[in-house]
Amino acid sequence: MSLLVISDLTLRIAGRTLLDTASLTVDPGRKIGLVGRNGAGKSTLLAAIAGDIAPDGGSIHLSSRARMARIRQEAPSGDANLLDTVLAGDAERTALLAEADHARDLARLADIHERLRAIGADSAPSRAATILSGLGFDSDAQARAVSDFSGGWRMRVALATALFLNPDLLLLDEPTNHLDLEATIWLENWLARFTGAALIVSHDRGLLDRAVDAIAHLDQRKLSLTPGGYSEFVRIRTEQALQQARAAERIAAQRAHMQSFVDRFRAKATKARQAQARLKALEKLPVLDTVIEDAPTRFAFPEPAPLPPPMLVLDRVSVGYDGRPILSDLSLRLDMEDRIALLGANGNGKSTFAKLIAGRLAPMRGTVSHSPRLRVGYFAQHQAEELLPDETPVDHMARAMPKAPPTAVRAQLARFGLDADRADTVTRDLSGGEKARLLLALATRDAPHLLILDEPTNHLDLDAREALIRALAEFEGAVLLISHDPHLVELAADRLWLVGDGAVRPFDGDMAEYRVWLTERARAATRPAVAAPAPKREDRRERAEARKAIAPLRRKARDAEARMAGLAGERARLEARLADPALYAAGRADEVTSINTRLAAIGREEAQAEEEWLEAEAAIEESAAE
Repeated sequence: MSLLVISDLTLRIAGRTLLDTASLTVDPGRKIGLVGRNGAGKSTLLAAIAGDIAPDGGSIHLSSRARMARIRQEAPSGDANLLDTVLAGDAERTALLAEADHARDLARLADIHERLRAIGADSAPSRAATILSGLGFDSDAQARAVSDFSGGWRMRVALATALFLNPDLLLLDEPTNHLDLEATIWLENWLARFTGAALIVSHDRGLLDRAVDAIAHLDQRKLSLTPGGYSEFVRIRTEQALQQARAAERIAAQRAHMQSFVDRFRAKATKARQAQARLKALEKLPVLDTVIEDAPTRFAFPEPAPLPPPMLVLDRVSVGYDGRPILSDLSLRLDMEDRIALLGANGNGKSTFAKLIAGRLAPMRGTVSHSPRLRVGYFAQHQAEELLPDETPVDHMARAMPKAPPTAVRAQLARFGLDADRADTVTRDLSGGEKARLLLALATRDAPHLLILDEPTNHLDLDAREALIRALAEFEGAVLLISHDPHLVELAADRLWLVGDGAVRPFDGDMAEYRVWLTERARAATRPAVAAPAPKREDRRERAEARKAIAPLRRKARDAEARMAGLAGERARLEARLADPALYAAGRADEVTSINTRLAAIGREEAQAEEEWLEAEAAIEESAAE
């Protein structure tokens, strides 16, 4: 029996039709990701399922015994502590406990206790504490009042309450927006174990790949269901588009051939009947919908000028606020080819470190030295609050580029998809994603050598996130990334630094190993504080030794990969110069010869780097198999 049945649903908001006779069925235990363009109506659909909005047509039927939960739109508040706030979210448990305190009828009291046992009331505090811990609240934080926390942290409490209810149907709208990477990974694991059904609106590709088993696509006011995660959805949708395009080409060719016959022989008496037959056949040929795709989203970072190493060096640096250090004794180095992601729970100092590197925060002790020509581009979501609501993106960019002509100002905005219409729209009327694009354009206006991105994807849709990944892959400067999006970290960073316990340390491993490390740490935190059996200590020692032995191989592979990327970029630049007709002007033959000689050398260096990379990867695989 289906848990939720949406039949011929029509929804309208402010006279605009968002869904038109759309249908969807959700079976018990099935987890579905809901995707679609910004403004397509995804959040409105969830509101309709929750009963907040009445349908304009069709029906939404939820199984009569099913329990549904969703994140409240408003953040919780008040003097109650976090644990009690989450527990109070279970209205039935709260009401039964209150009734049990005053019940005089022994039969009723017995019924109450039986029901409390059935819903697991005794284990509720433990379950609530586990969920809060997974979302980043330690035991001390759980005992504090909700009002002590900022809006983002209180939204985590709202999410914890929805998860705690353990409903038959869970509605989640952008659940990772207020989470750090660690809490996002925890949520993915929680959803994988969750036995109920879920309908999840998210722009987090990693979540949609790992936590759902089907994708519901809201497109052209209809809903279509595709099995598998988001990557499988993209593959199937691409193949369908290609098949449709091929079919359209085939039918167009048939139409052209028949129409040619009709045009040639319509006036001839001997061929008139055949021409009429062809006309009838033309009418019967199917008319395929054109494959209409939105204009592809593209971002492009300005190319920085070369910068000799080292780009930036920290020597025993301490940094913090009001005389209290948050991070201490930092000795690190950054170079042009570095792509580094900062890992660690919110509050550990990732943003503090980013501000230090960006020059927004002075060191309390130690020295920060860098090239005098170093330019840094700094992006942080809180900067959206500094945008002037009555000014347009053109106004903001013109003030940031006072010497640039209007064409250059608009060209910089266009690099991030802010076309003429959006560039002339006042900021208050821009969406969150459009404001993020403006902040990216402002951060990169001077072609920075180092790009610092602090949660750049919070308001970007899936297409824009992929565009950011492609742009980062083409960017020739250094990148320092803070993000709760594992997909972005996996594809945009080749080194991981762990921020915690007042330090910043390299993490020898990739995101998969970081997930394992987090899981092991969480398990260790929940075990009783007793001595572990000797074999387990030996196992851990062996794993540590294995990681230590494999670390040089990983560095060798990363170094070879970085060299290959650098050589590929140099090759592209030289080939572009060879393609420039101006190069072949009189007296420049030596330069052409020099470029060709360097291209030949690059080919040899690429082959050597590739061979080193293959050897290192083979050695890593062999070590992992032992």
